[in-house]
Amino acid sequence: MAERKILAGHAVRRLRRSSGLTQLAMADALEISPSYLNLIEKNQRPLSAALMLRLAERFDFDPRKLGSDAPGGGLEGLRRRLADPLFADLNIDRAEMEEWLAAAPAGAEAFARAFDRMGEGGAQASSIEAQPVMKVRREIERWRNHFPDLDAQAEALADELRIATGDFYSALSERLRQKHQLAIRILPAEVMPDHVRRLDLHARQLQLSEMLDAASRTFHAAFLIAEMEARAEIDALVNGAGFADRHAERLFRRHLTSYFAAAVMMPYGRFLRACEASGYDPLLLQRRFGAGYEQVAHRLTTLQRVGARGLPFFMVRIDRAGQSSKRYAGASAAPMVEADSRCPLWAIHSAFDRPGEIVPQLVALEDGERWFTLNRTVAGQSAGLRQGQAIFSIALGLKAEFAKPLLHARGLDLEKGDAQPIGLGCTACTRPTCTQRSAPPRGRTLRFNERERGLTPFEFVED
Repeated sequence: MAERKILAGHAVRRLRRSSGLTQLAMADALEISPSYLNLIEKNQRPLSAALMLRLAERFDFDPRKLGSDAPGGGLEGLRRRLADPLFADLNIDRAEMEEWLAAAPAGAEAFARAFDRMGEGGAQASSIEAQPVMKVRREIERWRNHFPDLDAQAEALADELRIATGDFYSALSERLRQKHQLAIRILPAEVMPDHVRRLDLHARQLQLSEMLDAASRTFHAAFLIAEMEARAEIDALVNGAGFADRHAERLFRRHLTSYFAAAVMMPYGRFLRACEASGYDPLLLQRRFGAGYEQVAHRLTTLQRVGARGLPFFMVRIDRAGQSSKRYAGASAAPMVEADSRCPLWAIHSAFDRPGEIVPQLVALEDGERWFTLNRTVAGQSAGLRQGQAIFSIALGLKAEFAKPLLHARGLDLEKGDAQPIGLGCTACTRPTCTQRSAPPRGRTLRFNERERGLTPFEFVED
């Protein structure tokens, strides 16, 4: 019987590097040529018994470690992972796996790490579930992003401040000065090149960058007031969440503080009445309450007071790469919020081509459910600073059946009119003839016909 070849280039290369040797030096110690050692490290030559003995004698090398030291746990490790049903249609045999390990050991290791990180075949939750951001998202979802005690206190404070003066920013400034002995100082961008807000307790100043617009200055003033005057209510909510992770606790506290600040700027009762009177027009709401578009969009996801509910909006914010940085489902139960990827046919992506313009879109998911979305770009807080301008796209949406009161939905047939078919990302979408498809759906067997070419390179067996 032929002796099985032992390809251990990965292990030999790791041993050489840990010893701080060049290929020339190690080859000299092993009494082989540098070119031959190079072939071994590239898995183009096997380890002989004589060479393995020399490695053991001169470098304290343990041959028993070869299996575990191999990329992805070696052949058996790859076989275990590739046995997952996700790869059932690929029919990868032992010879192909051996070739993969030999030709691209780093690629095999990368695959193994990615597979293990995501969980066995996606059956387990991904590692992001354990991260602070996800923990906080789950707690916000438990409250449906509506915190009635904060809303009630913020509304009372807003009423008190507006009685004092019609200029809300001035009222906040005066509140900080009189009650907390803090002044607001606007500083040049060159003085605060890397910050938009700083609290200097020694100077008793809230320092804001001159690059902030009026809405952002108002928000940061309200944020500081929230930290000092809503501490008890925020502490109660944070403690009730029971986070074991300190980072999650601080993220949740920041969210609640921001929630209070926005609720002071856009007090619940008056904001809801303005929404209903204007057809939920984000631009009018911006002007009336001195807020930014993103602030208004976020506030619209919170209108769930018992006896005075607004429409069930969701909000998603992405960057140009499609990465989401904010996701609020509110009371919508929108599947687009939970999806880790998004359909390129959704106008949240094309909004980048029409900066500052609201792009309405009626979309239909695979199950036939219709959603109406408003998509628009916004500038991040770093806009105009040394780091350059950060641009995001925001999708504000709700089920089409609830969208009739919206100003931007007037004249549309929300029930039977043309709707853009979208999915929840290519790997989760099973629409068979999508010309935009960039990946096959997860768990579906690919189908090939050498005599035909369809609209997509990823044709698959349909149920």
